[in-house]
Amino acid sequence: MNRARVLSHLLSRAPPGTPLAAARTFLYGGTRGKASAPPPPTALAAEPFLNGSSSNYVEEMYTAWLQDPKSVHQSWDTFFRNASAGAAPGTAYTAPPSLAEPTPHHVPLSSIAPAMSTSPMVGDAQISDKVIDDHLAVQGIIRAYQARGHLVAALDPLGIDREALKDRPPTTLPSRTVVRSYVDAFGEEDMERSFKLPMSTYVGGKERQLPLKEIIQRLENAYCRSIGVEFMFINSLEQCNWIRQKFESPGVMTMDSMEKRLLLARLTRSHGFEAFLARKFSSEKRFGLEGCEILIPAMKQVIDRSTSLGVESFVMGMPHRGRLNVLANVCRKPLEHIFTQFAGLESADEGSGDVKYHLGTYQERLNRVTNKNIRLAIVANPSHLEACDPVVQGKTRAEQFYHGDSEGKKVLSILLHGDAAFSGQGIVYETFHLSELPEYTTHGTIHIVVNNQIGFTTDPRMSRSSPYCTDVARVVNAPIFHVNADDPEAVMHVCNVAADWRSTFHKDVVIDLVCYRRNGHNEIDEPMFTQPLMYTRIRKLKPVIELYGDKLISEGVVTPEEVKEVKDKYEKILETAFSVAKQETQVFNKHWIDSPWSGFFEGKDPLKISPTGVHEDTLKHIGKKFSSAPPNASDFVIHRGIQRILNSRMEMVESRTADWALGEAMAFGSLLKEGTHVRLSGQDVERGTFSHRHHVLHHQKVDKSQYNALANLYRDQAPYTVCNSSLSEYAVLGFELGFSMTNPNALVIWEAQFGDFNNTAQCIIDQFMSSGQSKWIRQSGLVLLLPHGMEGMGPEHSSARLERFLQMTSDDPDVLPPFSDDFAIRQLSDINWIVANCSTPASYFHILRRQIALPFRKPLIIMTPKSLLRLPEARSSFDEMIEGTEFQRMYPEAGPASNNPANVKRLIFCSGRVYYDLLQARKEAGLEEKIAIARVEQIAPFPYDLVMKECAKYADAELVWSQEEHKNMGAWSYIQPRISTALNHERHISSERVKVAHDSEDQSWYEYWFPWFFPSSGPPEPESPAPSQVHVASKPIRPVRYAGRPVSASPATGNKKTHIRESKQLLEDSLAL
Repeated sequence: MNRARVLSHLLSRAPPGTPLAAARTFLYGGTRGKASAPPPPTALAAEPFLNGSSSNYVEEMYTAWLQDPKSVHQSWDTFFRNASAGAAPGTAYTAPPSLAEPTPHHVPLSSIAPAMSTSPMVGDAQISDKVIDDHLAVQGIIRAYQARGHLVAALDPLGIDREALKDRPPTTLPSRTVVRSYVDAFGEEDMERSFKLPMSTYVGGKERQLPLKEIIQRLENAYCRSIGVEFMFINSLEQCNWIRQKFESPGVMTMDSMEKRLLLARLTRSHGFEAFLARKFSSEKRFGLEGCEILIPAMKQVIDRSTSLGVESFVMGMPHRGRLNVLANVCRKPLEHIFTQFAGLESADEGSGDVKYHLGTYQERLNRVTNKNIRLAIVANPSHLEACDPVVQGKTRAEQFYHGDSEGKKVLSILLHGDAAFSGQGIVYETFHLSELPEYTTHGTIHIVVNNQIGFTTDPRMSRSSPYCTDVARVVNAPIFHVNADDPEAVMHVCNVAADWRSTFHKDVVIDLVCYRRNGHNEIDEPMFTQPLMYTRIRKLKPVIELYGDKLISEGVVTPEEVKEVKDKYEKILETAFSVAKQETQVFNKHWIDSPWSGFFEGKDPLKISPTGVHEDTLKHIGKKFSSAPPNASDFVIHRGIQRILNSRMEMVESRTADWALGEAMAFGSLLKEGTHVRLSGQDVERGTFSHRHHVLHHQKVDKSQYNALANLYRDQAPYTVCNSSLSEYAVLGFELGFSMTNPNALVIWEAQFGDFNNTAQCIIDQFMSSGQSKWIRQSGLVLLLPHGMEGMGPEHSSARLERFLQMTSDDPDVLPPFSDDFAIRQLSDINWIVANCSTPASYFHILRRQIALPFRKPLIIMTPKSLLRLPEARSSFDEMIEGTEFQRMYPEAGPASNNPANVKRLIFCSGRVYYDLLQARKEAGLEEKIAIARVEQIAPFPYDLVMKECAKYADAELVWSQEEHKNMGAWSYIQPRISTALNHERHISSERVKVAHDSEDQSWYEYWFPWFFPSSGPPEPESPAPSQVHVASKPIRPVRYAGRPVSASPATGNKKTHIRESKQLLEDSLAL
């Protein structure tokens, strides 16, 4: 009977109406001729092996199968069974399993048929549509948990976010919030049905199928308990599967007893530190961690895991909350250093200092868990909560760069955030967008959010529009792990996964510690004023240390006595350190340096500057290289416009002159030759905003084919980095500041597209650059290039806001510094930063090289030109840059007026581009012998000595300060009082006093007399002279007059005619005698 069915099945493949003889011929090979028609396409496609050429083989297989079904391959066994059971033509054959991936839009039948792998006769019955639909629904449920399980996870220790779930009926069915309509296919009676698990889940472990009830339970455990995972927006299947496996695999969160005991000990230290400070300094602000004590074990777990994966250095940034605890228990800062900050002691060293919860540190210590030495740095941060984010990234990138860590395996950045700041401050978004840029990436950052669920007094409903405070991280495909901070073991698992993710994929990852703030914004704040219901609930909660201690005691991991012993041991450590701190009489700001420069200051004369001039052969070599096409010029197609620029540069080199771009290249190139790394960063810096630089040449026909001449000057030169940044000022400037903090022997430069664009980075300028050394003893040689000039480009593309930088300088306008041979460098050492408005390429060349030649580091702010970039008169001879030359703080009058000073009626001081306008206007007016013009290149610190010398030379001339900016802007408000101080603090000295001064071997004449003249600068030496010996000069005060644009609210006019009229009036006012 079976044989008949099989033969019938085979014969059914013959075309309809075929005679028996023809059918027999078809079966036994007669189909090779043209007489027979092909079988129906559907049947043939389904069973391609049943053709005439294989009939003898089929018969042999069938005969063998009848004798012993196990003697043939399983596929033949299945086919013959199905055919014998009456399967229709084309349906009896089942393809064997394939290791190949399914083709697009196809799913292997085995993935949705639960019984297929175990049933001896798959074809006994047709797979119904319901079976397929049910399996698809199960796959939908699995995906729903992966995508939306976090929505119902028990993340909030306060239970506030689960209020809406209280009315959920008791059932084994999952929440419709998660699975939506997928659950409609099943009822309670379906919970025991088994379903084959798809490849998109790991909940089965080694099991290939599970009952629906078990599938849902395991998914609930993975995604809806204390951990909520957001990752399904990531568009990498590999990364999604990696995360699934880390959270879905059975037993993945299991911890052994030793790990639990270590966790308890770390939690005890975190809680104990805050409790100790609360007892000893109850009225002090410290911004403690109460409510999120798990942060300390979390950070230490990240560090332990990362260290085991090869990381050697950790650069961290954080706001004020929990900083003292992190310093004490993560970095292991000596406790006595922390406690002395509460004592209000005088500082024993330089700097004005900062509040204790803003300070940073740098520590090297042994990681006892991995037995490896590690470096830990916490960057100092102002109250601008997220401002240090890009600074940390820049410092991290620099450490990776200088350690040759091109993949970020040895240096890791960790950023801590508050929930309100993470979602509310745009710098977070800007910093995230640097994470994948080639010259800015740190190869993955671990972000930890201390989610207090409140911002000062504002609850999340009023502080953000997104569901989570962490949604900003989704823009860079960073996975987000929300975790209940009162479940310590869940937190440890998340930390391990985050460290593994960063090590594996070198991408950012976010840990969201959902916690609470037990006190107010600070310890003396009353939170019940604004959050009464929240804080009523908080005050009923046990601290996490008690919850976890009770849990371990109930599990038998520890005893109550052991818990107490751990607590008492740390309490003793704290008391000992507190006793030591009470003996201190001073504090040291140097203990809090976050970026120490080992060996940089040792062995140097602090008042000696290295030469900045360069041998002419070096200038020519750099100039020719910079002016030449790539070595493979025949293969590298250069734009014709670029070729003209190169030819023009070569002509200048041959004539021994340099324009702005060539002078800059020579400064960079000579530093590179000397082994100094140069990094130039900013918007469009490779070409230059005004198309003058062209440091990167682009092949006109081959994408990504580039040539950088300055990176190929010498075989053994230092690396040169020039990189266009994202369209960000705040984050990129912060990044470059962090980069400059790492290595003092590097020239790091940030250039604004236009000078006034620096105003969106004002926080970095104000809080870090201008005051960083005073607050944190942190030096930086960062250079800011700010295009500046009133050239008719409108209010936003004219002024770099020179006045703001000058206002923040730390020199006193009413005190004349003591003169000496090293007056210029003493000024540089004493001031907080340097502000210059260079007017020649030589001046620019020297001031850039001086940044590295100085024995210390100061930020340098340069007002760079626009029209001067191509002005023929604004070129410099090689004679101004060769050996023996140096930066000129001021250029005195060098024309006809200098030959007859007595004939000069007016002495004009100016700075920058306006000098060339004045020069031309003076020439046209024929006043070259009556008006002298001096240009100030370095505005701050002010060149008192040179200004006084120039004024003395033209003793009878009227003094004028001329500027192109409006009167309430530019340098006028800075210059005016300093010129007045320079000119009107002259004194006549009696011969006796002069003799005494000259008899002093250790002091210059001016150093001896200055404290006596100006008591605010210091007490006089032993005895005061008689009044008759010293008297003030009787000549009248010499004023300085302003010539320039009148006051204005706007930096510049947007009307061309108005601009021309203002410029003309400026020149007339300046030159009118």
